[in-house]
Amino acid sequence: MAETVRLEGPAFAAFPVHSDLATLAADFAVVGLPIVTPYVRALPCTSASAPAAVRRDSQRYTRLSHYDFDFGGPLFADKNVRCVDVGDVVRGVEGFLDYGRYATSAIRKILERGAIPIVLGGDHATTIPVLRAYEGRGPVYLVQIDAHLDWRNDREGLKDGLSSPMRRASEMPWISGMAQIGLRGQGSARQEEVDAARAYGKSLVVLAEELHDEGMKSVVARIPDAPAYYLTIDADGLDPSIAPGVTNPTPGGVTYYQLFNLMRGLAKKGKLVGVDFVEVMPDIDVAGMTSLFGARILLNFIGVAVHADQIGN
Repeated sequence: MAETVRLEGPAFAAFPVHSDLATLAADFAVVGLPIVTPYVRALPCTSASAPAAVRRDSQRYTRLSHYDFDFGGPLFADKNVRCVDVGDVVRGVEGFLDYGRYATSAIRKILERGAIPIVLGGDHATTIPVLRAYEGRGPVYLVQIDAHLDWRNDREGLKDGLSSPMRRASEMPWISGMAQIGLRGQGSARQEEVDAARAYGKSLVVLAEELHDEGMKSVVARIPDAPAYYLTIDADGLDPSIAPGVTNPTPGGVTYYQLFNLMRGLAKKGKLVGVDFVEVMPDIDVAGMTSLFGARILLNFIGVAVHADQIGN
């Protein structure tokens, strides 16, 4: 069975819908991957409906030609930027790992057509099949916003779950290194995972307290220069005042402008080649704040690339 994509409900930010990946012609392609890790000790809520929630709340941002004070003009700088929504990679009766392979195939096709993937997760297991699609396109430097280390080799015998994306990324030769920003509190990491991350030797770990003390510009300066950057944003890495719809809201998270300035800083260093926004839990969100913020920050990602003259004419 090959991957299929389909959109039910409104498209992200009213972008045109184009579900035929073989004929895709776009600069950016929004794609939903409603991946949910089948741990035995399941979470009390799910991120399976997160792509639909982010799309729903993105309807607040459809007037893209209006003046945007964060950009000093229109979000897309009056450039011809081709953005589409290809829908979700459809979940059928296949197992978790098979679905991951379909997700990798879909992202690979998007990349082959020259588009930058804007990925709506799913839990953080989403990032694993996405990064596998970049094989042969490296080196890519990975930047993670997260409260947690995500370095478990396996959990409950499953190696591709939400506790393991950075560990799996460290095994991909095309991932040249990673910056892990916003870590705080307690997650699934034990001392052995901390030791493994340190032994990897190519991970810049920035605790949330450290970020707030020195500022994002200083953190960006410490991130190595690279030809390409992929950004993965776990909603629980953000401060719960702006992203309350997560299973582990922890005070002291990354703020809106810190994340915005991270994107702008990365775009000055190299090309932005992809982004995912994961771990949104719509069932426990507050007034849709987390999905609304996610929609805005994904549009910001596109806008930053455009204003950095990486896309558009």
